[in-house]
Amino acid sequence: ADRRRCISASADLGCFWAHHGFLRFPDCRPVADGADLIGVVVVLASSSVHCCWTGSCGSGIWGLLTEGEGTMKLEQKWYSAARGTLFAAVLLFQLNAIAAFGQTVVKGSVKDNTGKPISGVVVTDGAHFNTTDAEGNYVLNTDPTRYPMVYISTPAAYELPSKEGVADGFYQYLDAGKSENQCDFVLTKRQKPVDEFVYIVLSDPQVRNEKQLDRFRTETVPDLKQTADSLKNFEIVGMGLGDLVWDAMNLYAPYRQAVSNLGMTMFQLMGNHDFNLLYKSITQTDHPADGYGEQNYYQSFGPANYSFNIGKVHVIAMKDIDYDGNKKYTERFTPEDLDWLRKDLSYVPKGNIVFLNVHAPVANNTVAAGGNARNANALFQLLRPYQVHIFSGHTHFYENQSPAPTIYEHNIGAACGAWWAGHVNRCGAPNGYLVVQVKGDDVKWRYKATGCSPDYQFRLYQPGEFESQKDYIVANIWDWDWTYTVNWYEDGVLKGAMQAFDDEDQDYINMVKGKKTGYRTRHLFRAQPSKDAKSVKVVVKNRFGEIFTEEIKL
Repeated sequence: ADRRRCISASADLGCFWAHHGFLRFPDCRPVADGADLIGVVVVLASSSVHCCWTGSCGSGIWGLLTEGEGTMKLEQKWYSAARGTLFAAVLLFQLNAIAAFGQTVVKGSVKDNTGKPISGVVVTDGAHFNTTDAEGNYVLNTDPTRYPMVYISTPAAYELPSKEGVADGFYQYLDAGKSENQCDFVLTKRQKPVDEFVYIVLSDPQVRNEKQLDRFRTETVPDLKQTADSLKNFEIVGMGLGDLVWDAMNLYAPYRQAVSNLGMTMFQLMGNHDFNLLYKSITQTDHPADGYGEQNYYQSFGPANYSFNIGKVHVIAMKDIDYDGNKKYTERFTPEDLDWLRKDLSYVPKGNIVFLNVHAPVANNTVAAGGNARNANALFQLLRPYQVHIFSGHTHFYENQSPAPTIYEHNIGAACGAWWAGHVNRCGAPNGYLVVQVKGDDVKWRYKATGCSPDYQFRLYQPGEFESQKDYIVANIWDWDWTYTVNWYEDGVLKGAMQAFDDEDQDYINMVKGKKTGYRTRHLFRAQPSKDAKSVKVVVKNRFGEIFTEEIKL
């Protein structure tokens, strides 16, 4: 039996889905083999709900649904009913039944800016899904106290809606006081399909006060603008990977203003410092009307779990922080998060490119757990059928991993580095962001250090500069992965590959005045020049065949 089977009373009524919580059937099989479900009647009777549904054969089941410990029991009785009477009863009792469950009907349409309906658009409230019909209409049943928004996954053929360069207009807030909400969306059709675009990923601005906000405004933001200007021939999408602020809900508005009008459409997602520390996350809250951790973020940026499409890429933003309140949290996907992702991916053809954006990483292995989401394996099972790039932050160090052949995670350096202590992250990677260039199915990337040339891809230490490696030249190559080659030359003669090792980065140690943290990065390489060497050159070749060189005089 398929619990997600659509029970439709008529084309005008739309679809009811058993898994939406409107009705929960332990068994949703049709009355007779091969019969189609064509209708449902719901009649209020005290604390019980009576329902019946029929098959095209004209026979049906009469059931008594009673609430008990959050579940419903079904007592089946066979009956015969006239289908015309059934349809009329559906239309009569639909709203009453929903009211009995404390739910709201959300109806609306998705049209383009000329008024033409758009079919097949995915609509969700963060738990329940539907798609628009041929007339661009949809119906959802929801509980607005638990799911305060309804929103769409913008199709690739339409422009990404925004306001002053910040993603907006793809979600609408619901009125919990109404039994029916009308939410209509308008999209602008692209003049031509997008094959190439740029995706800029920014992690952990994490501003906690005006001083840090000022550094973000005067360092990171101008650099982002300069990068966007240099790529103005392409459509640019930005994504803030969470910890936009540092528990400072009053800084959401100035943060939003700072990332407005940068020459890109800027999206955001939630990190652990983006919750209101006075409350638990909404899934842990018994009475959301009294307040919940995501509330300030929702009011500023919209939903925590959402998706959109551009070119050949399906882009997903997700929350992987389960917040207990008062700065206590666990990096993990809740069952509700994973269920939302499963449903969202059900609309994406297998084999397509997926960009999954989260705050906490899922595949790090340089330190114990690496700040990883605890139940990442459940995530990987959902992602395996796709070509996936995961973008994450949270750790304030840089690490690339591939937990499966079709999954590559970029745990990038933070925009604030080591919490605005200076110019680098814990691993020595500079404050910055990742620039991803997409052309069709081809995905390339390069880390952009704030205030530096795009070609600045590694730091080279002379002998004596790296405290634990005094006789060696040391290269810190932050975007390194297993496909790189790192060779060195002494006085113009190739000496071979540099030796990889792990250690604490010297630049970070110097920045924090010698205070070590115990974090040892693996993107360090060393070579020992001879005593009479006059120069050393390091040549780094990345997975795309791009070559970066630096030469030092000894």
